[in-house]
Parts: sequence; structure tokens; C-alpha cells
Amino acid sequence: MPGFRRTALAGAALATALTAGAILVACGGGGGGGAAAGVKLSVADSYIPLPAGDGMAAGYLTVRNTGGAADKLLKVSSPGAQSVTLHRSTDTTMQEVDSLPVPAGGSLELARGGNHLMIMGWAKPPALGDKLELDLTFQHGGTIAVQVPVEPLTYRPGS
Repeated sequence: MPGFRRTALAGAALATALTAGAILVACGGGGGGGAAAGVKLSVADSYIPLPAGDGMAAGYLTVRNTGGAADKLLKVSSPGAQSVTLHRSTDTTMQEVDSLPVPAGGSLELARGGNHLMIMGWAKPPALGDKLELDLTFQHGGTIAVQVPVEPLTYRPGS
């Protein structure tokens, strides 16, 4: 009988651990709290200027956060490109960064001459009117997929 008790106790412990893990996942314990964390994100004004031909392009967009808590853009990926990296530009330099802040009640602007995306290794050469899916992953807001149009090199949103 002692072997039976040990097996029964081990099974009960395993069932308890699995149940606790399921509750943690159901309650958003994985870090993607979104609205529960006070973050409400949307993406607007996205575009990619047609690259000159070397397969590398910049990407621009605005992330709006109408929630009461700040967030961070942690990474961007695309099924249509080998890599998408976050960059910050100043008057004299451009550097890759690990994340970009999205303030509470504010916005993160990725625009010419400032923060932007670098898209490399396109699956097929981009053409005007094509759309590239970008998957934006945030610290609290989860992942947002957007379809970003390829526009003329001189394109400026709102003009």
C-alpha cells in the first residue's frame, strides 16, 4: 500500500500544479495584460517608402496609447522579411535599440529623421502598392499585426 499512496500523492500534486498553471495563464500571468494593465494601443499612419533596390527599407508608423499605463515596443517581425529592427536616429548617428517607449496617454512616432524600423531580407522585391505584414510585440499590450503599404519614396502621410 505505501507505493499506492506515494503514486496517488504524486498524481494529486501534479494535478494541483497543472490547475494552478492553467489559472495563471487564464488570468494573464504571461505578461500580455493589455487592457488589464491599463494599456490601449492602436497603430496609424504606417508606410514603407519604396526601397532603392538593395532590399533594405525603412518603416514608419505611429503607435497610440489611450490607456493610463505606459508600454514598450519590444520587437517587430514579419513573415515577409528576414529581419526588422528598431532604430533611433539623431542628427549625426543611427543606432539599433532594444525597445522604444509608448507613454501612457501618448504616442510613439516612428518617422523620418527619428525612431524608425529597418526592414531587411524581403521575401520578394517590394513594389508600389504591396503590403508587408508587421507584427509589433509590446511588453504589456501583446502583439498587433498591421498591413503596411509600400509607398513612393517621396510619400509623406497627411499630404
